[in-house]
Order: sequence, then C-alpha cells, then structure tokens
Amino acid sequence: MHRTGMIDLEVILAVARRNSFRGAALELGMSTTAVSSAVAGLEARLQVRLFNRSTRSVALTDAGRRYVERIAPALAEIRSADEEASAGPGTPSGTLRINAPHGVASLLLDSLFSTYAQRYPDVRIDIMSEPRMIDIVAEGFDAGIRLAESVPQDMIAVALSGDTRMLVVATPDYLQRCGTPKHPRDLLQHQSIGMRMSHGGIYYWELEKNGERLQMDLPVRMAFNESPAIKQAVLLGLGIGFVAEWFIEEELTSGALVPVLMPWCPTFGGLRLYYSGRRFLPARLQALVDLIRELKLDGRK
Repeated sequence: MHRTGMIDLEVILAVARRNSFRGAALELGMSTTAVSSAVAGLEARLQVRLFNRSTRSVALTDAGRRYVERIAPALAEIRSADEEASAGPGTPSGTLRINAPHGVASLLLDSLFSTYAQRYPDVRIDIMSEPRMIDIVAEGFDAGIRLAESVPQDMIAVALSGDTRMLVVATPDYLQRCGTPKHPRDLLQHQSIGMRMSHGGIYYWELEKNGERLQMDLPVRMAFNESPAIKQAVLLGLGIGFVAEWFIEEELTSGALVPVLMPWCPTFGGLRLYYSGRRFLPARLQALVDLIRELKLDGRK
C-alpha cells in the first residue's frame, strides 16, 4: 500500500480552499503543474475522484468533501505539533491563518495586526476574507473573526470590539435631495444599497424599537457582497445604506455620513476572534490572543 505524503494532503486542502489549482500553487509556492500532479497522484492511489474540473472551475466532489473534512483537523494538529517542537516552547513562528469577513482585515490592521507583525517577525500572517461562514478547523485556519452572534457555540471567543449597531446612514446631500426617513416604512420610498448574502439573497434590514421588530425588504439600487463597496456607494450618494457602526466611525465623526432612525437601531455583540478549544493553542495564536487582551480592543478599562 502506498503511503500518502504530507505535501499531497496540503495540496488537496489548498485546492479545496481556493477552488483553483493556480491559487493553490501560489499559496504553497509550487508550480501549477506540480499541484495538478499531486492531486492526480493521490486520486490514482485512492482510486476516487476528489475534484471535478472544467476549463473554468474546480470543485470538490462529494467524496472529496468527505475526505477533506476528515484530513483537515488531523493535519492542523500535525502542523501545530511540528511547529511547537521545532520552534521550542512559547516561540511564535509559522503561519497564522485567519478567516474573516470582507473589510475586517483592513479595519484591524492599524490597531492589531501591525503591532503583532512588529512584535513577532517570525510569524507570517495570512488572512482570507469571505462572506460565508466556514468550519475553521476543517479548512485549516487557526482562528476566525465574526460578529458575536455568529460564533459557533463550541468555540472560544475573544472580544475584538465593544458592542455595536447596524446604522441606517446616508450623505447629507442625499437626505437633502430625497428626504429624511422618520419611520422604517419611509425607507420604502428610498433606494437602498444592499448586501448580497453568500446564499444569493439580499439581506433584510433588521430594525427594532420597544419590542417591535421589523425586517425591511427594500428597493435595491445596487448590491454588493462586501461592506467596503457598500460604504463607498453610500458615500457617493447613490442610496441609503445599513452599515456596522464600527466600520464608519470616521465618516460619522466628520459628518460625511448621517445616521437616521437611531431609536430603531439597537446594539448587539461586536466582533470576536474565535478558535477551537479542542486542541492546544499554537504559540502564534496564543500570542495574538494575549495581544488582543493587552490592547483592550473591546474598549474596557
């Protein structure tokens, strides 16, 4: 029986993450030919097709998805053990892989990741931004970043921000031209900048006041699947938007954006770094957790 090498398994996981042979090759520092050969060789040994390929896309087969779900946690354990043994106890090194929503990495660059990079030069930081929720253990990430309400219950969470709100905002010029909504139903007369969800639908604006909860399905002028584009469209006066408060603090302070319907925008738990408690923490991740607590990013004294 042939014994599968670690590199072949790493290649499989990289192709699964990127849905691309070329993307996997760039991530691993290999040639596209070497990646393709590794996948083909493993498929031949297993006698099963792991990926469906076309000239335009690469996607896991059902068998491939089951295989990745089984090997990813085991490989994460092996990588962590190797790094801990080779670097010595408590020495942060290796690659810190984090999965986060669009726009969050740039938001935290000055306050967290730049300090981390200066303090731990032997650690490479790799942040993948995407809207969908994933299994961070199965897909080989050290940690994820999401809003508190979206963190899986079996994960350990560390606050990256205080409580926040989703705010209905527009430019002063837009409100002068189109009017200022006084009640959520007034939004039906406005063009909104919508958030395209990973399942394909448009996010309903969720508003609440004195126990009355509304889900607003609004006319959408433009839709994006990332917050930076939504903010930019609102700043250009193209419509009214629904944006997280922590993402537009500077624009609110300067007056470039004006919040409306504030009594209908309750607070909720902010951003959280989360990770699995089912395995020991690599030094690189422990260092990040310690730094977050040191910097008090949640605003607590």
